[in-house]
Amino acid sequence: MMFSNPAFPAEDTPYVIVLGIAQDGGAPHAGCTRSCCAERWDDPEKQFSASCLGIVDPQTNEVWMIDATPDFPKQYHVLTQNGKYTLEGVLLTHAHIGHYTGLMHLGLEVMGAKSIPVYAMPQMRTFLESNGPWDQLVSLDQIKLKLLGNESPHALNDRLTVIPFQVPHRDEYSETVGYRVVGPSFSLVYIPDIDKWERWEKDINEVILENDYILIDGTFFGDGEIPNRSMEEIPHPFIIESMERFGNLSEKEKSKVHFIHLNHTNPALNNESGERKNMTLKGFKVSLRDEKFKL
Repeated sequence: MMFSNPAFPAEDTPYVIVLGIAQDGGAPHAGCTRSCCAERWDDPEKQFSASCLGIVDPQTNEVWMIDATPDFPKQYHVLTQNGKYTLEGVLLTHAHIGHYTGLMHLGLEVMGAKSIPVYAMPQMRTFLESNGPWDQLVSLDQIKLKLLGNESPHALNDRLTVIPFQVPHRDEYSETVGYRVVGPSFSLVYIPDIDKWERWEKDINEVILENDYILIDGTFFGDGEIPNRSMEEIPHPFIIESMERFGNLSEKEKSKVHFIHLNHTNPALNNESGERKNMTLKGFKVSLRDEKFKL
């Protein structure tokens, strides 16, 4: 594992750990017979879980998970270090399948959890309360829904605060948020899903300047990546568009940017690809599995 800022001791400094970097379906992707997935099935090193972050406070042995993905069992194991740390809650971004369906593992059929806090915005909370099987998690007190407010800080403990903020996205079932995670020394911004940057009321360049680590939507590298489908239907900011938008930032500011939530078709998932090497030359990074960011 690697720390983004090695100046801090590892013993009790809180940090964020990357538990997954792929789009909702992971990589390899169900039903994909293209070369981007064919070589991944038999090589665990080339397989990537759905995008997910963990927040860790080694001083209190508390951990939190941002999103509950289809890869929840493995991500829970890594985050809790096989029971060393206690899961104190799950923070949800939105109601697309790669971001909340892992909650099923808290139910009777698997963990039989007791009163795990699940933090959600109003529409997301209503969705979970009103639809099965999620409403059963609520009625059986396996999860406790905790209401979040847009841009309203919520203290996880004495050292860690999260601030959800709404972003434009396909909100069929719930609103969509990113999170700002604030620790004693550093802050991290996480935006796994967003529509084109110009659709957001905030200036992403200003967000980069105001924070220490930026993990943002890198779903697609460029136009034409999905065959026989208009990319306008899924208007994520292309990595090439983001790099152009961030082009005038200083090298220091560019180094804060880590692309995450990469689709299985995205050539930047391959660290030997020309696209990935071009990103590196321009000063940008792809998030790495198990990478840590000290807070």
